[in-house]
Amino acid sequence: MQTERPATERDGELGVVAQLEALAENLWWSWQPQIRALFRELDPDLWREVYQNPRALLHRLEPEEVEHRVANLEMQARVHACHRRLQEYLAADDGWGPVHAGRLLAHPVAYFSAEFGLHHSVPIYSGGLGVLAGDHLKGMSDLGVPAVGIGLLYHQGYVHQEIDADGWQQDRFEPIADDLLAIRPVATVSGASPVSVELPGRSVHLRVWEIAVGRSRLFLLDARHPDNRPEDLQLTARLYGGDQRTRIQQELLLGVGGHRALIAAGVRPSVLHLNEGHCAFALLERARHLVDHQGQAPDQALRNVAAASVFTTHTPVAAGHDYFPQELAAEHLEHLADGLDLPLGEVLGLGRTHPSDAGSSFCPTVLALRLTEHANGVSALHGRVSRRMWQVLHPDRAEHEVPIGHITNGIHVRTFLAGDMDTLFSRYLDTDWLDQISRPDLWRRVERIPDAELWEVHQVLKSRLLSFVRHALAERRLRLGLPEPESPPLDPRTLTIGFARRFATYKRADLLLSDPERLARLVGDPERPVQLIFAGKAHPKDQGGKELARSIATLENDPRFAGRIVFVENYSMYVARQLVQGVDAWLNLPRRPMEACGTSGQKCIPNGALNVSILDGWWAEAYDGANGFAIGSGEVHSDPKEQDRRDALDAFRVLEDEVAPLYYDRDAEDVPREWIRRVKRAMRTLAWRFNADRMVMDYVKSSYLPAADGESCRA
Repeated sequence: MQTERPATERDGELGVVAQLEALAENLWWSWQPQIRALFRELDPDLWREVYQNPRALLHRLEPEEVEHRVANLEMQARVHACHRRLQEYLAADDGWGPVHAGRLLAHPVAYFSAEFGLHHSVPIYSGGLGVLAGDHLKGMSDLGVPAVGIGLLYHQGYVHQEIDADGWQQDRFEPIADDLLAIRPVATVSGASPVSVELPGRSVHLRVWEIAVGRSRLFLLDARHPDNRPEDLQLTARLYGGDQRTRIQQELLLGVGGHRALIAAGVRPSVLHLNEGHCAFALLERARHLVDHQGQAPDQALRNVAAASVFTTHTPVAAGHDYFPQELAAEHLEHLADGLDLPLGEVLGLGRTHPSDAGSSFCPTVLALRLTEHANGVSALHGRVSRRMWQVLHPDRAEHEVPIGHITNGIHVRTFLAGDMDTLFSRYLDTDWLDQISRPDLWRRVERIPDAELWEVHQVLKSRLLSFVRHALAERRLRLGLPEPESPPLDPRTLTIGFARRFATYKRADLLLSDPERLARLVGDPERPVQLIFAGKAHPKDQGGKELARSIATLENDPRFAGRIVFVENYSMYVARQLVQGVDAWLNLPRRPMEACGTSGQKCIPNGALNVSILDGWWAEAYDGANGFAIGSGEVHSDPKEQDRRDALDAFRVLEDEVAPLYYDRDAEDVPREWIRRVKRAMRTLAWRFNADRMVMDYVKSSYLPAADGESCRA
């Protein structure tokens, strides 16, 4: 951790353009509204065109032009203030981490993940898993707990979604312009970049890049190396692309290459934290390193690695995990087995549900569960589901004794919070409320906020959301050559409900479509109408998810739903921010218990919206009867079709009999007092719990510090 700023920065000798460039080089700006406002004001139109990316903005503007646009003293003072705040943030040695994180301060946590959602201008994420990883790094940074993330630089990003005239998702991949990202080559101990990974018949060389995420670091591996075969250049092209051979090779690059990148950069982590099974090969590589560099016996090395490693699983169904045929796994793990000085069959057995079953598939999740002593699900319910699902690995233990706990996910509030709400909370909670976000007593102060003032702020945010959605719909119509609607879509006076997430079939975006007539009555109610805003992407190979998207997108052409149900294309963190900040309520309809956590609804809480959700994931432990709305009673029917039917009926009932009546119950000042009372209760009971600060604190206390006792893993 940096302790002193360079003299040129300390003494204010950097020019204003250089200070703007320094601000653009650290993604700290992505959760600092004052910094984003600076760049937006340089050129609002260009800011939108470059996806709110400061480095891309400065790349498109000549330095002289930037100098001209910040010529006034007020603007220069704002730039100086933001730059000074960044330097102070990077140099800070106080806060929660230095007090509570102990030995982690000397040796950081290495956080492996196949995707990281940091900002929509860095499209190396697909959904909640990646956004959670990005929030984790940001939370570690804010608390002052040293962390290095390890991922892949997908140079074609994730799919860019366009909806055609028939409602079908069209997949478009665009090369990422490296020079427009705030990345730099990782400096290695030897001064070169010697990272390579052995794959069948050849070695794949990796370039290693770094992104500064506040005080956290993120290493991204890139197979576009001149010494690689042409086909190997594509190994880091797309997130979750290709066949099983591509998948296992990507996972080897991530796990093996990621650990080698840490060693090459001189990073000696105290703990490896694997975010899902895609990263499991890092465990074998760390053990191989101990055998090779410390002379440890293979069995001892594996035990030491397990003691110093943490594994988080996010997938509550066995079919959602990778299973590689034994022949494919054997072909790719032979070199690691040799390095471990173990028979290949023994290494393969670590990834089999039944180690002695030589014909069974190899599962990286099984490998991770076997080689980590600290494993967790991401909600209380998911922890129970995971213990039941993986009890097969512990046949001598009762289900409740299976060593998988839970740490419920939380969101990085600064990333998703509307600036207007920040201003409101600063006035009534405390000026530094964001630094106290995990204190329950802080959130009791929301009762000080006048109902009318909270409602007024929400109406401003809602109006902003509806303008954003109308603009997005107009751009799509223009692209497709479609006519303007007879009347503008969406009414600011109407109860507005958002539904946005990955379009996987178990998330049941189409649950309300099971009864189109009742849905038409709901949205068209003359006294208590409802309007729905949908957004979400399906994986390019997920035909079922694409069918879901089409079934909703085409509702816009149905006179019964025109202007009341809309679909916003190309779901991203940017679209998510608009929705969670402006909707009245957030709808979540997963088939219980398949939603491991589902953090999208958490993002609504500090923005003043209520959750309307199946009792699954985090909501199963969050709902108290008065801080939102529950669909169903938490029961699971053995027949999925019957469960869908019952959940649809209850969803309609809750929307018709609870949500809409409460929203439209207004006093003489047109303020829905009881609705606001419930919003405040949601803030008071939920905001302190479901945030990244609390999540990281839990990991530090229950996982990282115990795992850091594995001293013998560092070399």
